[in-house]
This record gives sequence, structure tokens and C-alpha cells, in this order.
Amino acid sequence: MITEAQVLDALKTCDDPELGVNVVELGLIYKITISPKQDIHVLMTLTTPGCPLLEYFVDTTASKLRGLPGVHDAKVEITFDPPWDKSKMSEEARAQLGMD
Repeated sequence: MITEAQVLDALKTCDDPELGVNVVELGLIYKITISPKQDIHVLMTLTTPGCPLLEYFVDTTASKLRGLPGVHDAKVEITFDPPWDKSKMSEEARAQLGMD
């Protein structure tokens, strides 16, 4: 069985190409659901609704998750409710971007 920790580890390899920080540390991941069939659904957001990299994030994160052993399928859903703000970032990410 795939665990949420394994999903998070895979998502930590998905960096925002503009910021150089992974989607987990940026606080973009809102919810992870793993079905008994090993389908993964990730609800995530982007830093801005007009982000030109929407398809990049959907494709990259889903691809990383599909690469996990035993995963049947992976879907990524983007939401802007609630909107992202810098308080969702980890301390490490804020420090890396000079926002501490």
C-alpha cells in the first residue's frame, strides 16, 4: 500500500521552476487521497490564479505519482479555494526565498 508519506516524498521532487522550491515546502498541497485500488488524488493550488505553469504542475506532479511502485493512477486537481498565501510555506522555504 502506498502511504501519504511516500506521496509527499514524491511531491517533494516537484519544484516550482520559477522559485526553485518544491510544491510541498511551498504549501501548495492541500489534500492527498489514496484509494484502495492505489489511485492517488491530489488537491493542490498554485501561488497565483493566473500562473502560466498550471499545466506543467498538473502534468509533472501526476507523472511523479504514477511513477511510484504499485500506483494504479494519479490525478491532480487545482483549486484556488482557499487562496494560497506565504503563511502556507514551510520555514525552510521562507528562509530559502528570503521571506523569514
